[in-house]
Amino acid sequence: MTYVIAEPCVDVLDRACVDECPVDCIYEGARALYIHPDECVDCGACEPVCPVEAIYFEDDLPAQWSGFKEDNARFFNDVLPGRDEPLGSPGGAAKIGRLGTDTPLVAEQPSHAPQ
Repeated sequence: MTYVIAEPCVDVLDRACVDECPVDCIYEGARALYIHPDECVDCGACEPVCPVEAIYFEDDLPAQWSGFKEDNARFFNDVLPGRDEPLGSPGGAAKIGRLGTDTPLVAEQPSHAPQ
């Protein structure tokens, strides 16, 4: 089991969850954050600090955002635009930094950026 970041995070990228995560498993794409399903230790520290309530335990993910569970895994397992190979499990987001790409699901979301 793992935690999942859903649609409310798109274009927000608050990073309070990143600061709170004790295992550094929250990675930054271009428009959203992603929790690595194999690196997450299910501590739940990220969930209460999310200002837009975008983080859910996978079994509690609302139905309208159910696609984000697989999408979080795709961020690490698929070859995404701007990459030559899947990210895999690098063992910590801090050493990787902002990746500047997103999964198709996130990339295709309407803009949530403030006007």
